[in-house]
Parts: sequence; structure tokens; C-alpha cells
Amino acid sequence: MKTAPALRDSWINPRFTLASLWVSMLFVFAYVDIFSLYRADIRADLDAGEMAGATVGQGFLVGVTAYIVPASLMVFLTLVLRARLARSLNIVMAVLYGLTVMVSAFDDWTYFVIGSAIEALLLAGIVYTAWTWPHEQATAPGRANE
Repeated sequence: MKTAPALRDSWINPRFTLASLWVSMLFVFAYVDIFSLYRADIRADLDAGEMAGATVGQGFLVGVTAYIVPASLMVFLTLVLRARLARSLNIVMAVLYGLTVMVSAFDDWTYFVIGSAIEALLLAGIVYTAWTWPHEQATAPGRANE
């Protein structure tokens, strides 16, 4: 009787893990905001030209763009920066975004709190993955990495 070969559970480069965590966090972030458009109170505020107590205008939209662009760029930067810089930047950015998520998570709507908690967990995963990024093993002089 022939058995099927076992599936290989390969090691995943931390760069890919980190980039995928950023993408997942951004999807949750976007969808939680999109779902907010189904709320009558949010639509009423938007119709009045306000959001979270601020007037929606050029300054507000530039500020929101400036807030989300760095997280979006982290997907690319994680893949192209030198490992030491990518590691440090992932830790710093995930902690900063985690703080902003925790500050904004106080809402009386369950979907928003759950979405914020998932965002926080994904950001914690980024910090953990970057913190535990494996170091290269040193080789003896004259010997190639095997």
C-alpha cells in the first residue's frame, strides 16, 4: 500500500511573515472603517462634514493619508531594506500603530472593538516576529555557509 508523501512545512523568511502581517492588519483596518459607513451616526457626521469631531476637509484628509501611508509602505520596506533596519523599523512602527489602535478602540460598537483587537494582535505578531528574527550563524574563516 502506497502512502501519500508528507507535506513539507518549510521555514518562512521573516520578511514574508512581516509583510503578510502588515497586509492583514491593513485589510482589517480598512474593512472596519468601511463597515462604519453602514452606521447611521457615522453617515450623519459625514453628511455634516465631520468625523470624530473634526471637520472633513483638505487638512483632515491629508492627515489621514499621512497616518495610513507609512503602514502601507511597511509591506514594501520590510521586503527591501537591510535586515537590521527592517527589523527595527517593524518594531517601532508596529508599536506606534498599536498605541493608536488602542486609543481609538473605545467604541460602543462590538465590530469596531473586535476589529481593533485583531489589529492589535496582528501588530503584536509583527513585533514578536521582528524581535525574534533569526541571526545568521557565523562560519569559521575560509568556510562557506552550508
